[in-house]
Amino acid sequence: MDPQDGQSPAVETQEAARITMFAALRVRNYRLFFSGQVVSNTGTWMQRIAQDWLVLEITNSPLAVGITTALQFLPMLLLGLWGGLIADRYPKRRLLLITQASMGLLAVVLAVLTLSGHVQVWHVYVIALGLGLATVVDNPSRQTFVNEMVPHELVRNAVSLNSGNFQLARMLGPAVAGVVISLVGSGWAFALNALTYLAVIAGLAMMRTSELEPQPRPQRGPGQIREGLRYVRHQPQLLWTIVLVFFVGTFGYNFAIILSAYTKDVFHSGADLYGLLNTAMAAGSVVGALLAARRTTGRMSLLFGTSAAFSVMLILLGVTPWLWIFVGLLVLTGLFSVSFNTLANSTVQLRTDPALRGRVMSLYMLVFMGGTPFGSLIVGAITDKWGAPLALVISGIVCVLASVGTAVLAARSTGITVHVDLHKGAERHVTLVQQNA
Repeated sequence: MDPQDGQSPAVETQEAARITMFAALRVRNYRLFFSGQVVSNTGTWMQRIAQDWLVLEITNSPLAVGITTALQFLPMLLLGLWGGLIADRYPKRRLLLITQASMGLLAVVLAVLTLSGHVQVWHVYVIALGLGLATVVDNPSRQTFVNEMVPHELVRNAVSLNSGNFQLARMLGPAVAGVVISLVGSGWAFALNALTYLAVIAGLAMMRTSELEPQPRPQRGPGQIREGLRYVRHQPQLLWTIVLVFFVGTFGYNFAIILSAYTKDVFHSGADLYGLLNTAMAAGSVVGALLAARRTTGRMSLLFGTSAAFSVMLILLGVTPWLWIFVGLLVLTGLFSVSFNTLANSTVQLRTDPALRGRVMSLYMLVFMGGTPFGSLIVGAITDKWGAPLALVISGIVCVLASVGTAVLAARSTGITVHVDLHKGAERHVTLVQQNA
């Protein structure tokens, strides 16, 4: 038995047997949401690839790509907690209709500028910032809306399917983007993305609101953001999960910079290879998400283990100069990446009081996405000066240290100690012991 979970392996096995891989899709509202997200997320990834490639074409600078990424995620850093409070206070379906329509409009503007030949790098910067502002409210609303669409026992399954949905789009989007950019240019990729927002808006509009399960909403009052922060500070499993997510999100998830630099400077190729590298990583991510969908519980030890495995993969990528081995390692990197992300996301959601879930998830997304501006600038600068391989190795080392450090601190704060029996002639084993408070 894992003392941090409070459930025996036998109970986990019985629960897992009752949950099929696609169980949440039996719920009509979630099925509509999932279907719309498949289309919209594919368009979003297509735009992301086209946007990075457009900036690289205009400036020929990986640092400029890093600035674009930083601007897109900076609003989450500055305003993320307020976004979570908004998600707690207002109907999430209505908020999503507003944010998705806003993002679609920004895609239209970028498409018009690019197709007309008037686009400049500052235009891309401003639109990236606008997308970031919409994301401040969209992310916590979308993350916590799962709890209104499906019953509690299917939340972890739905979160995993959402990750699989996102990673499937991540696999399809770059592939489509590579073809579209090569044939007709980045502008049409932005135009196609604008159309995809109609799918998610239609899915939200077609939902049966009577079948949604609204979560408790907090009354207006002072100190509500501080209340969410205090709640996390006094929940060690939430606190150290979020701390770890900060380090992994900041230093480990900068593949827009790394893969574009590898494409041009290491493998000396173009948009087609850039799309292939992103697709390879997404393929592993889809497998990881589908495997996670069958789990009904997630042990903290598995969370830290998958984080460490992802970190080691970053180091291995950084020391691999051969293209096809690099592609194979990207598949494994994607698998461990989404396994960690899914475990962290579902752990935080399921261990949080429903009335505080929006604020806690906004903190989760703030550290996950809000740390990206710093990570993008740091990794972009290292890539510019010393190259992408060294940037990957340094990122992997930082994430390994964070995985080990947070695991030790989480164990201590929850009263878990590790006893290792290494006596000569004795059977070697490791025991977790819960200390009495």
